[in-house]
Amino acid sequence: MIRRDAVIVGGGPAGSTCARVLRTAGWHVIVLDRARFPRDKVCAGWVTPGVFDALDLDPREYRDAGLTLQEISAFRTGLLQGPLLETDYRRVVSYAIRRCEFDHFLLRRARVCVREGTPVDSLRRKDDVWIVNDLYEAPVVIGAGGHFCPVARRLRGPSEAVQPLVAREAEFRIDRAQAARLPAAPELYFCRDLAGYAWCVRKGDYVNIGIGRRGREGFAGHVRDFVAFAARRHGVPAAGVRWKGHAYLAAGSGARPLVGDGLLLVGDAAGLAYPESGEGIRPAVESGRLAGEVLARTTGTYLAEDLQPYADAIAREHPASVPYRGVARAISVAAGRLLMRSPAFARHVLLDRWFLRAPRTAGAPAAQLPFFS
Repeated sequence: MIRRDAVIVGGGPAGSTCARVLRTAGWHVIVLDRARFPRDKVCAGWVTPGVFDALDLDPREYRDAGLTLQEISAFRTGLLQGPLLETDYRRVVSYAIRRCEFDHFLLRRARVCVREGTPVDSLRRKDDVWIVNDLYEAPVVIGAGGHFCPVARRLRGPSEAVQPLVAREAEFRIDRAQAARLPAAPELYFCRDLAGYAWCVRKGDYVNIGIGRRGREGFAGHVRDFVAFAARRHGVPAAGVRWKGHAYLAAGSGARPLVGDGLLLVGDAAGLAYPESGEGIRPAVESGRLAGEVLARTTGTYLAEDLQPYADAIAREHPASVPYRGVARAISVAAGRLLMRSPAFARHVLLDRWFLRAPRTAGAPAAQLPFFS
């Protein structure tokens, strides 16, 4: 039996961030991941400066490693099939990255033992420790394996009823002719029912396009419509592009305990994606860091009550959202379509607050729309 201070299940941004914090605190950690890195991770792949802050990482260090880092200073937003409104910040407010590069970089930067190509086949409790795959023994197991994380399944049991966000997207290299047809600024195209949105994001010599919505009902039709739209607008071929799908939870998607005796959930395994935008990278990094800091301060035992400060902090940062229903939703959708024509709303609410997660400024309009709700 291989003894470690902690086993982390999942080597994405949440798992690697937690691993790095614990290693810095003197813990002996092992990361298990069923994939092999660099992996082909489905993700629109843009990050705000807050992500680099949480990682204690200078964007220039990342770029100097030879990795894709597309600076973003403007966005174009509007309803799908409708006109787009451009918001130009005249400064860098975000970055586009490739997840295959980003995740691999963070995992190597953690400088911990990693076992790739290693799914978790068994997880059992013996006395005050967890035994993983009948091989690894640790008092703490951190679930960082995304929506289908086995640690999350262990905590929530078989009866959890949730409505995940679903997405389908493609990322591919572009040539000079294609680059001339694609926008430099990310484009966000919102569905007319405001239950999701599509996007087109440039990242160096690559582009990522996709669509995400709350729930699977009717999703295939929305995907078909978007594929046809992308072909008309940007010349993206309907055939020959490898489309991939995935599902994950957002804050408020459903009840889920975040801690148990010797167990914590971080990132998508905890359902922490922002409900307004569906972004999961920043909450993954921040939750991984917080979990590591709480564990590093905890001594002696790691029962659920010892780990509750982590769950309490997450609840404060990611309060459950209340979805709109019936007439309230219909009114909100109608109002939302009008508000999306407003430059002030597009900048201060849609982009600043929901996508860039900037603090609300004095005098900025306040509004709620049922995106992903």
